[in-house]
Amino acid sequence: MSPMPQAAPADTRYTSARYFQLVEEGLLRPDDRVELLEGVIVAMAPQDPRHASAITWIQTALADALGKRAVIRVQLPLVASTYSVPEPDVAVVPGQRSDYNSVHPTTALLVVEAADSSLVQDRLTKAAIYAGAGIPEYWRVNLHDDCVEVFRSPDRQARRYGESQVARRGERLALVSFPEASVALDDLMPGH
Repeated sequence: MSPMPQAAPADTRYTSARYFQLVEEGLLRPDDRVELLEGVIVAMAPQDPRHASAITWIQTALADALGKRAVIRVQLPLVASTYSVPEPDVAVVPGQRSDYNSVHPTTALLVVEAADSSLVQDRLTKAAIYAGAGIPEYWRVNLHDDCVEVFRSPDRQARRYGESQVARRGERLALVSFPEASVALDDLMPGH
């Protein structure tokens, strides 16, 4: 998958409102594997078994660590800005499940992307989207290098994270929004 362009000219970009209208009008189906990134509708690559497995590992590890303190959503819309509605592999959002019965979340406490074929897209485009949305923490489970790239302290104006680290198997990660909760990296990533 090639990286996204930085942003299309404003007059050619789709807004999040128009993006959802496309579904209502039948031009996009609710089950189409697309997301809105920087005003451009982008097709998501089919998942290979390792990527699909990683999503299950991530979801289970976070559910075990957090219990009912937040809502864990898997590959569902997150209205990050006027021009971006990504579908993170896993998003931890505040509140209760019923808070999202009629609206999509507009913020998250943590987003996690399992990155294999999407590694370039996740590095270039999604990191900027998540930082610009002020999401306090973004984890990229890098399946190529068998590590988790952790990004914290978003600078909304610069659309980048101020802190980053690489965590490896055998380590634990505490969650910024829930410091008492931590996840073992071995529980986040499928085996080799």
